[in-house]
Amino acid sequence: MKYIDEFRDGDLARNIARSIAAEADPAREYRFMEFCGGHTHAISRYGLSDLLPPNVRMIHGPGCPVCVLPIGRVDQAIRMALEHEVILCTYGDCLRVPASDGLSLLKAKARGADVRMVYSTQDALALAQKHPERQVVFFAIGFETTTPPTAVAIDQAAALGLGNFSVLCCHVLTPAAIVGILESPEAKAGGVALDGMVGPAHVSTVIGSAPYEFVPERYGKPVVIAGFEPLDMMQAILMLVRQVNQGRAKVENEFTRAVTPEGNRKAQALVAKIFELRPEFEWRGLGTVPDSALKLRPEYAAFDAELRFPLPYTPVPDHKACECGAILRGVKEPRDCKVFGTVCTPENPLGSCMVSSEGACAAHYTYGRYKDAVSS
Repeated sequence: MKYIDEFRDGDLARNIARSIAAEADPAREYRFMEFCGGHTHAISRYGLSDLLPPNVRMIHGPGCPVCVLPIGRVDQAIRMALEHEVILCTYGDCLRVPASDGLSLLKAKARGADVRMVYSTQDALALAQKHPERQVVFFAIGFETTTPPTAVAIDQAAALGLGNFSVLCCHVLTPAAIVGILESPEAKAGGVALDGMVGPAHVSTVIGSAPYEFVPERYGKPVVIAGFEPLDMMQAILMLVRQVNQGRAKVENEFTRAVTPEGNRKAQALVAKIFELRPEFEWRGLGTVPDSALKLRPEYAAFDAELRFPLPYTPVPDHKACECGAILRGVKEPRDCKVFGTVCTPENPLGSCMVSSEGACAAHYTYGRYKDAVSS
């Protein structure tokens, strides 16, 4: 397939790997965080870590939308479905995120809640039009990639005068999460010594490359935006190694076929029309991060499910045995969790990192990376 197969060429990947090995200084260690869960999935799926020299290490970041969703937000959605008898719609992976009292949205559905999986915001909008007698709530999660479709749905609902459609908004922002990582207690204590970051692909098609400029300017760390294919990732790692060796810290764009400095301005304008910043928002693993999420503007308050169904948000700590929070901060790896692959599996996830295929734990488990670590 044109523009896909050529980015999965094994010979080219090994050539880039040889360049990385030749240019990586054996006297030092290189620690790069791939922020995006899609990159984590690609690294495990294609075995890219096996192509890197031992002193070039990839660290998993918090860029999985399902993974960073705190338990309290899932509880909020479950309560809306059970107590207010709404039709609650959301994306598939979100249904299986463990919540309080052994529940998840899927288990709440088994208890009688009207919870439905949708493939797009338009599916939820269509449900509201089809069932004018029912309240339909779309549980909106995700980074900047999935925010524009939610904005479109709200804009359309307003134009149609749909009084039975609302959104439980949990959209979060990538730059703020990067700050949360670099400002975490572990980072300040030297526990997360990152040399650079692989910037997300899909997010960057929307916001562009310019919003990452603060990372090299404020923290002195390079960022290379990369696509999801194996050659994209390998080339981005080589670009990071070269920046570190040359003492440079810049935002570079490997994914030039899709990402521009300014991003998608039409999508940005629509998001700005519908949403504004939340003063603070809780993330799983990062705690409460200021200006890191979105809420509906006052002129669209009629479509805000948090206002229509006043259910106060209550923070809930993660399961004591689950290391998902530390994994999202880059402090630990999946194999450092005592329940990984035993009590916690994709079929029976104890933490959110094992739910989505983009979660670090699910990726390691699915592609057997943990078995390699055990045997080595």
